[in-house]
Amino acid sequence: HTTWVRQWGECLVFKVAGKMFLILALDGETIDGGVFKCTPEEFDDLTDIDGITQAPYCAKRHWVRVGDLAALSAAELEGRIRRSHDLVVARLPRKTRAQLGR
Repeated sequence: HTTWVRQWGECLVFKVAGKMFLILALDGETIDGGVFKCTPEEFDDLTDIDGITQAPYCAKRHWVRVGDLAALSAAELEGRIRRSHDLVVARLPRKTRAQLGR
C-alpha cells in the first residue's frame, strides 16, 4: 500500500495512505541520505550513531536523518524503514487501517 512521489526537488517521498514514512534524498542517480520516523526512545539511540542526526523540518525527536548510509547495516536500515511504516500506519484512523488490512 506504499506510494511514492518526487517532491521537494530531488527527493523521493514514500507514503502510506498519503502520510510519509520515508524520504530519500537523491544526488543525481545516487541516494544521498534518508529520513525516517522513529519513537523518542529510539531517537536517542539512533542519534548517538555517527552519521545519524535529527531530521530537519520534521517533528523533533520523531524523525532522524541518516546522512551516511553505512551508519546502519542493510538489515538494520530495512528494519528501521519497516518500523517507520508501522509507526505511521498505527496513527492512521481505524477505518483507513482496516482498508489496509491492519
